[in-house]
Amino acid sequence: MAIPSRLLGSGAAAQLAVNICGDVVDSITAAGTTDADATRLSAAINRVTTAALSTGVRLMAPEAGSQVVVINSGANAVLVYPSTGASINALTATTGGFSVAAGGRALFVGTGSANWFAVLSA
Repeated sequence: MAIPSRLLGSGAAAQLAVNICGDVVDSITAAGTTDADATRLSAAINRVTTAALSTGVRLMAPEAGSQVVVINSGANAVLVYPSTGASINALTATTGGFSVAAGGRALFVGTGSANWFAVLSA
């Protein structure tokens, strides 16, 4: 696994280190109760720190080989919605969010331009 400080120490540019290791947003507030008003995620690693009941976040469009981590440090479950036209397992943006329990973590793996598959931790 690549470690940013080691890449930077070897002379790699900061943006290259981010592209290899993934960017992190460490304090996200889940919002909204549908895919339309859920908080949009933009990083590879996302930690939700505030999660009111029935709130959620929305993934970006999937790409083959892409991976997004959602860590829920909030007090309630977080619903994770796919982008418009995509799905998470069998769930679409209109059929409901994928639930990540309080204290839970999930890895979302893109297999193409329309599919996310979730790997959920206990």
